[in-house]
Amino acid sequence: MTVTPDQPLDLPRTAGELRASGHRFRTVKEELRENLLERLRSGEPRFPGIVGYDDTVLPELERAILAGHDVVLLGERGQGKTRVIRGLISLLDEWTPIIAGSELNEHPFEPLTPASRRLAAEAGDALPVDWVHRSLRYGEKLATPDTSVGDLIGDVDPIRVAQGRTLGDPETIHFGLVPRTNRGIFAVNELPDLAERIQVSLLNVLEERDIQVRGYQLRLPLDIMLVASANPEDYTNRGRIITPLKDRFGAEIRTHYPLDLDLEMDLVRQEAQLVAQVPDHVIEVLARFTRAVRESPSVDARSGVSARFAIAAAETVSASALRRAGLLREDAPVARIGDTESVTSTLRGKVEFDSGEEGREIEILAHLLRTATAETFRARLAGLDLSGFTDLVAEGAVIETGDLAGADDILRQVGTVPGLAKVLDRLGLGDAPSRGEAAAGVEFTLEGLHLTRRLSKDLTDDGRTVYGG
Repeated sequence: MTVTPDQPLDLPRTAGELRASGHRFRTVKEELRENLLERLRSGEPRFPGIVGYDDTVLPELERAILAGHDVVLLGERGQGKTRVIRGLISLLDEWTPIIAGSELNEHPFEPLTPASRRLAAEAGDALPVDWVHRSLRYGEKLATPDTSVGDLIGDVDPIRVAQGRTLGDPETIHFGLVPRTNRGIFAVNELPDLAERIQVSLLNVLEERDIQVRGYQLRLPLDIMLVASANPEDYTNRGRIITPLKDRFGAEIRTHYPLDLDLEMDLVRQEAQLVAQVPDHVIEVLARFTRAVRESPSVDARSGVSARFAIAAAETVSASALRRAGLLREDAPVARIGDTESVTSTLRGKVEFDSGEEGREIEILAHLLRTATAETFRARLAGLDLSGFTDLVAEGAVIETGDLAGADDILRQVGTVPGLAKVLDRLGLGDAPSRGEAAAGVEFTLEGLHLTRRLSKDLTDDGRTVYGG
């Protein structure tokens, strides 16, 4: 959870002090535009932590911000739409002034509600000013079928009516999420899941910038950037964005999965919470595996395969290495290629298969994993002389690995193998690899030789893997 920093002590505390400081009122879209332009000119990162969108999605989003448009991000699950939306927060001013006590974050120079306008007129330059951090100027709602107009826009508060106010009095309204995010960014995730009659309530917010509650109109020129996310499949299946609402969004931006392998790997490295070391060649196998699953004709392409699939796979593989280290009392656990086998069963629920593939899910994933491993082996070790490994087996050696085979045990069986140093160098394991890293390199080489039909492999009843023999 984000912790809001303490307010600086030197900020103006009255409208008069604020005016004397030279502060000028800007709408939220003007604020976003000016701050984005400043970052463009300085070369400062505009959206830290967003991977794979530098040449595609982010330029379109930046044009939308500069144009002052409300935006809908359209893409399959797990493409980082919410991450991109939340990244907009960093383009807001760190602190912004509001009328002290205002539930709508009203600017001291631009009061909205009748009560605030009266207060501003009576207090003049003595109007109390408070400051809001940019992290509190963001509102978000996951669209669900039970979302109501009251949740988003507001409703009449029966308690205030009971206190004697009339229904026509704007002060009887309990404001919803959208007005409470005034002078900020409001996001609606999975907008097509919002009932069409509820989507209608957003029409005035986007165009006329006012709200309507219980049959009477409250003229509030809301200052909001509205951003929504949607899955293309939602347009035709679970729901749709009504045409008048789509028309009011200034920009529709398509997101996508990482376009190349390096970006997929960068995303895994950035997002995965690893509990053990996972070497680059294992990360590459998982990235290739994820891309192969997305492209497989056995998988429902319309639902997509989330980037969270590769991230969860890396976390599962690291957990497998940590479990082995715990059972064998090893220090500094390192994931090996054999640890990837666990992901086919634990992650199959993240993939939507075609109906005709029922019962074959694990078989399909296991085949794609083997293919990804073979491709990584060719890409990493192509051209190397690996005869030292094949000669070892040809001389009658049998090498046992597996989930519970320790690094020292694997290295003892292999001994001194010609070419091992070059293998470890190609795999990026350095000049002085640890025992665990060396064992990971050996096991990957043995598995790659097997998958390219240069080495035999058997699985024993107790789960051990035997190369050669």
